[in-house]
Amino acid sequence: MTAFAVRHGGSRQLAGTGTLLRFALRRDRLMIPVWIAVNALMVLSMPGTLEGLYGTPAERAGLVRQMETNSSLRAMVGPVFGDSLGALTAWRVGIYAGALAAVLSLLVVVRHTRDEEESGRQELVASGTVGRRASLTAALLAAAVANAVLALLVTAGLAGQGGAGALALGLGIAGVGMVFATAAAIVAQLTESARLARGLTAAVLGTAFVLRAAGDSATDDGASVLTWVSPLGWLENLRPYAGERWWVLALLAGAVVLQGAVAYALAGRRDLGMSFLPTRPGPASGRLGTASALAWRLQRGGLLGWSIGFLLAGVVYGGMTEGAADLVGDNDNARRIVERMGGQSGLTDAFLASMIGMLGLVAALWIVASVLRLHGEETSGRAEPVLANAVGRLRWAAGHLMIAFGGAALIMLLAGVGFAVGYGRQTGPVLAACLVQLPAVWVVGGVAVLLHGVLPRAAVAAWGVAGAVLLIGWVGPALDVPRAVLDVSPFGHLPKLPGGSMEWGPVAVLTGVAVLLVAGGLAGLRRRDMTT
Repeated sequence: MTAFAVRHGGSRQLAGTGTLLRFALRRDRLMIPVWIAVNALMVLSMPGTLEGLYGTPAERAGLVRQMETNSSLRAMVGPVFGDSLGALTAWRVGIYAGALAAVLSLLVVVRHTRDEEESGRQELVASGTVGRRASLTAALLAAAVANAVLALLVTAGLAGQGGAGALALGLGIAGVGMVFATAAAIVAQLTESARLARGLTAAVLGTAFVLRAAGDSATDDGASVLTWVSPLGWLENLRPYAGERWWVLALLAGAVVLQGAVAYALAGRRDLGMSFLPTRPGPASGRLGTASALAWRLQRGGLLGWSIGFLLAGVVYGGMTEGAADLVGDNDNARRIVERMGGQSGLTDAFLASMIGMLGLVAALWIVASVLRLHGEETSGRAEPVLANAVGRLRWAAGHLMIAFGGAALIMLLAGVGFAVGYGRQTGPVLAACLVQLPAVWVVGGVAVLLHGVLPRAAVAAWGVAGAVLLIGWVGPALDVPRAVLDVSPFGHLPKLPGGSMEWGPVAVLTGVAVLLVAGGLAGLRRRDMTT
């Protein structure tokens, strides 16, 4: 009788999970495929790229020997454990594929748990025949589906390099994704804000990357304690195509099970909409007496995290410039790829320009996230009390947009400061190179504003735009895609600084396009009905 009651209670706890899972996958029918496509193409394009760069066994063996003595590059991409195309692929993109899978997973889980509670939709859903833990289960299953599809694509696409290695890499990437999915599930129970939940989980991911980087810079075989503390370190120590360590998958599976159990236990101990770390109410006057001040209060934590991240990234990339340039300079094909990304003005300048361009692409993610805070405030119903006062829609939106667009300028400026500190030279040109990325970043932000203002239900498609830009910028130069494809991205029109000549025409045109997109979005916001 007791066992029956437990089973019966458990089934009631999960009632409606299938319906919620289908709804979650339908809502994310754009975001999940785009992120999976970006990640899979990055991985699957790498064997061909590496074959063009290091076509002979001797060249690949030389690369391995160079990496053993280059601690700065090991910190960036990890140690290399073999000289086959499969092993080099796992080395070159494995960590980053795992990180992208982690980002997608945390976004999916937080969106379908804490986001739903914060907006009030979960309360409406819970009034039906839906179990207490159904939403959490559906969110984790949605993340599992996304990671399973990614693992299948990676395994099938790399099977030609060796089936065992392809399976290990695919499962490892998916395992890292699920580790951070369950981590996000825990954080979603602890915090009252979806934005804070995303930020804290992203901070855990950033810490994992830093720990792995510190460990890999100290040793050339992934044996550092710091490397083993990080789930990203587990992925590299799985060693696909280099004598697979299948037992490492047990670490990933164990972390998923343990964290999932903690998330379920926490979910059963709190009321709907509540959290274990409730947000402290702030004053209703003074510094929060204006819409702009409220927007700053809501977004300052995220901006602080991104600012610190870009400053540290600039220091790291600046510090490894000389070593990376020396390594690339030994291979004509690698030199051509860097020059396609960073220009023809000399290898060191081209490498700096390519790394700065990569940070510009990442800054596009910040501006989309910040602009879409407007969408979150509107759909959650929190915008209505603000607009019920003497605050117009444009004034309300302007506060968030100032932070989004001004914040993009701040994080790129701090990236330039980091590059100047790490590299120790060309302070002025490096700062200029970082700031020249802004018109392209603003164009992506302008698209997000336009979608939110004119087609609010399709606002999430801005993530698809950012993902497409990221894919073109990361994979396009390595595949030597036609110039017409690169020009689809606004970043393809920017001058290649430092080293190249400053071209004001494209900068002015992109800035004008961003202004028009923002103006169109604000015009649409002013005329349409508010959504809930």
